[in-house]
Amino acid sequence: MLANGICEDPSCSGRHNVSTCDICGLVFGSPAAYAAHIATRRHLAKARGECGAFLFCSPCGKYVSGRNLWQSHVHTKKHKAKCESKGVPPDADPEEAEYVPNYTLCPTCNIHIQNEHWDRHLSTPKHLARQRFVSFQAALDEAERDKNGISIVGDFDFGIVDVSAAKSGMTISPTIKNATPSSKISLISMTLVSAKGVQTKSPFSVDYVPPRTVGYNIPYSFSVTLLQAHNGRAEDRLEILFEDMQLKKRFMIARVVRVIVGNRRDHENFRPSAPFKPRKRAARQPETNVVEGVLPPSLKAVPYVAPLPKATIPPYLVPVLSTGSTTSIIDNLRRLYLPPVVDSNTYARHYKFLLWIEEFRMERDLEHYDIPNAKLTVHNFYHLLDVPGLAEKRPSVLVGDRILVQKHSSASGHWFEGGVHFVRKEEVGLRTHSSFRASPADRFNIRFKLNRYPLRRQHLALDTAYSEDRVLFPVAQHVPTIPYPTPSSAKLRVFNSLIGTNAPQLQAVVSIVKRPPGSVPFVIFGPPGTGKTVTMVEAIRQLLVADPKARILACASSNSAADLIATRLVAGLTTDELFRFYAPSRNREQVPLELREYTFEKEGERGGHFSVPPLARMKRFRVVVATCVSASVVAGIGIPRGHYTHIFCDEAGQATEPEAMIAIKTMADNNTNVVLSGDPKQLGPIIRSAIARELGLEISYIERLMQREIYDETAGYGKSVVKLIKNFRSHNAILKFPNERFYKGELQPCGDTKTINAYLDSPLLPAAKFPIVFHAIAGKDDREAASPSFFNIDELSQVKQYVEKLRADRRFRITDGDIGVITPYHAQCLKIRAALRPVADGVKVGSVEEFQGQERRVIIISTVRSSREFVEYDLRHTLGFVANPRRFNVAVTRAQALLIVVGDPDVLGLDPLWRSFLNYVYLNGGWTGGDISWDPDVPVAEEGGYDDVVRSLAERDMNAFTRRMEALTMEGVETADADDDTNVDRPWQDVE
Repeated sequence: MLANGICEDPSCSGRHNVSTCDICGLVFGSPAAYAAHIATRRHLAKARGECGAFLFCSPCGKYVSGRNLWQSHVHTKKHKAKCESKGVPPDADPEEAEYVPNYTLCPTCNIHIQNEHWDRHLSTPKHLARQRFVSFQAALDEAERDKNGISIVGDFDFGIVDVSAAKSGMTISPTIKNATPSSKISLISMTLVSAKGVQTKSPFSVDYVPPRTVGYNIPYSFSVTLLQAHNGRAEDRLEILFEDMQLKKRFMIARVVRVIVGNRRDHENFRPSAPFKPRKRAARQPETNVVEGVLPPSLKAVPYVAPLPKATIPPYLVPVLSTGSTTSIIDNLRRLYLPPVVDSNTYARHYKFLLWIEEFRMERDLEHYDIPNAKLTVHNFYHLLDVPGLAEKRPSVLVGDRILVQKHSSASGHWFEGGVHFVRKEEVGLRTHSSFRASPADRFNIRFKLNRYPLRRQHLALDTAYSEDRVLFPVAQHVPTIPYPTPSSAKLRVFNSLIGTNAPQLQAVVSIVKRPPGSVPFVIFGPPGTGKTVTMVEAIRQLLVADPKARILACASSNSAADLIATRLVAGLTTDELFRFYAPSRNREQVPLELREYTFEKEGERGGHFSVPPLARMKRFRVVVATCVSASVVAGIGIPRGHYTHIFCDEAGQATEPEAMIAIKTMADNNTNVVLSGDPKQLGPIIRSAIARELGLEISYIERLMQREIYDETAGYGKSVVKLIKNFRSHNAILKFPNERFYKGELQPCGDTKTINAYLDSPLLPAAKFPIVFHAIAGKDDREAASPSFFNIDELSQVKQYVEKLRADRRFRITDGDIGVITPYHAQCLKIRAALRPVADGVKVGSVEEFQGQERRVIIISTVRSSREFVEYDLRHTLGFVANPRRFNVAVTRAQALLIVVGDPDVLGLDPLWRSFLNYVYLNGGWTGGDISWDPDVPVAEEGGYDDVVRSLAERDMNAFTRRMEALTMEGVETADADDDTNVDRPWQDVE
């Protein structure tokens, strides 16, 4: 028992370093953990007496604060027992609790406040801001009502208008009617809010002649004109002021004027299929009885000599990850399980916990793909299952995976396992236990199970004894003091003649080839388009020439990157020297033709499966190429540690540190040299758990090394790192902004002029010699059905127009494959693909992650977000993935000759990085579409705060309008809620 940090157990004489939070009822093992806790939102809310909206559990007769705690409550044994005794399902919806003892519900904020804190709550800035918003909404509702016998007749929504009609001008003519015979009502004024300077420039104008009075039953007409030369949405508020001459009293009637300028067919075809309703995560019934299925023979295609560890999530970790806010979970993990310092001794423990944390989130995210009402088709030995989204790897299903099947009539908890034997475009073939039966009329629940093999391979690597500081935690003492070799002293005969004229590339090759065994890892820091893979391949070829005993294991984070390495090595190596290993689940059709003879297949059911040749032959290969995860094969089949003199890892920034360690910790010895290439300024690995990201799993091995002193790009040049500076991809205008922002302005444009200048003087360019276009469009971000992913029809339509113009231009000829469309939201990807299908089906549309490492002659970016809920702006939610510097860097550096960005500047400009980029484009003449709403010559405030400015302007309008209405004696209430982003737009890591 603990009191004030002292253990009161008489058998214990020691003093424990313990702090207790009396408000939250939690105990902390150190003052630091306690200090972190009292800064959390949850603690501060409780200290203010705020408990969210209470829910009431009838079976238990208990009040539960908020949805998160409700989910924890319904899983307790006590709750389940109470429900069973009363014949109530344990996952029944809760009751909303209006009265809670000792609490008062604040309807404005929709939270319960302890009575003793009520007065203080009423004066908090958050409550007052919400109160102002409620008052504004009420005043607006009142203003839009007809009153005092006066009615405004007419539709103020122009609807969907083609840009040619909007450019020519369109007019609507509403009328004012007075239905009171004896009244004397005078029209004082008609004013658009934009004319007051509160909103940005409006395309609307109003034309009227105020009469002395609005006569009884004599319609009075006025006109509202639209004039806009670009696509996009516009909205304004028309305030009409009247005066009752007899009562000497003024009153207002307001109308909102709207228009969508764009393609009517696109808006009709791609509008939301159903109103957005957040998907409720129902409590999953546990799988208590699973009948094992028949797994494919490919799982035994590789003759592994040692079993993988199970490495399942420890049971004690699950409750910690299931309860509380992200901040409190992280505090508990650090206090209870994670080592305070990560070094050679604690390295494995630290990363094993991070893997378990990520696995827990991955399992939860897989629930999103559950199919509640599936059909199965029987074909020979297989049950065929249609899987929506399979082609986009949502979910990702590979041969050898397990899928659980439950007939609707089955007992709760009883499932059959189906082993995945083949995967087609939208269909998988399963084999279940022979007792399983399925008729055409049956319906099934489907659950996808996480493929744990990649995780288990990472755990296996972490469990090994290898923990050399010169590889994991290199310092200056690990670097030899002798001068590093230079190209002039090495005198290499290069295979790639271009490297001979590129000093940084040549230095990197020389440094790698001339390194003594057992050196610190060498880093090829390769910003976009600088040829880091070319440099790595040249280094591999030079090593093979310099040392007949050299053996090389070359890895990459993805199959496409590994294929690129192998393809470039084919020219100089025979099938007895180079081996490209693929996981047995890999489809043969996905393998480049020139690499097929460098692989090995083992015959089996439904054809061959990729495997490995006999061990003796495997040892003779001078180069083995695999993905980081599949690199476990060499240790797994019995090749001894130290067999490979060099371990290379390309695109190392996209692999988690445990993935990169699969090859290093299982195969390196004291003499093995490690070479990494990548760019820590671009996207890191895909991590689904916010907790794992916060704890460092998103920081790749190469990024962590680059943060160490010996990898300073100047002091460590040639010794531990070389930064490549010649960019062979992009036009200088495209390269300039990211170069200055992320790479100290050191990158030199060296691209082929025929390629990079291909779109100069194109009619698509607002500035003939500046191949960047920012198309400003005020759209609307929508969601539909249960998907929380955003899409924007206005931007979709504009992207389609650009693709149509690109493909139709006979002077600037281009193919579908030369165009790439990048957008951060999955729903927008799907909509754009559908829109382009009849126009240019070969154009790749994907996320930023899908384009990393790739290039296209033309890149079009659709940023999607166009929220107008400016009073409730939260920059993290409003911009989401868009306001991520690395995502921005990757997106804008994929283009060779033309970069087109379609987006809402008023939303993008809230982020300092985007505002700087928009200023750059505007000042160079690349702006088109809607106007810019700020002065681009004013230096950008890097600390941000632009969302506060917008919120302040919005509140100024809101308060001014409310005051005007209050002066006219009007009042009322109404409010709205916001909601959260999810992992739905985060792609899945592509591993096999």
